[in-house]
Amino acid sequence: MNHYQVIIRPLITEKNTFLRDYYGQYIFEVDRMATKPQIKAAVEHIFNVTVLHVKTMNIRGKQKRRGREYGYARDWKKAVVTLAEGDKIDLFET
Repeated sequence: MNHYQVIIRPLITEKNTFLRDYYGQYIFEVDRMATKPQIKAAVEHIFNVTVLHVKTMNIRGKQKRRGREYGYARDWKKAVVTLAEGDKIDLFET
């Protein structure tokens, strides 16, 4: 799998901003089949930083309703990436 296929998009929320500022952790939506070593290699290659830890979680799609019909949002995978002290990703800076 290509490095650019592993990472789908960064997730920017208030909680993620707090984690970035105080703990140096960045959150990404990643491919559901990506492993922790693949995620680590992709972040290090794309952003030129040193990754210390990768934590992943599979998020199940919530039940959605449209009129009388019920369905589910898609399932996805989230990765929490901890960078080495002094490293940062400028994409997230405001």
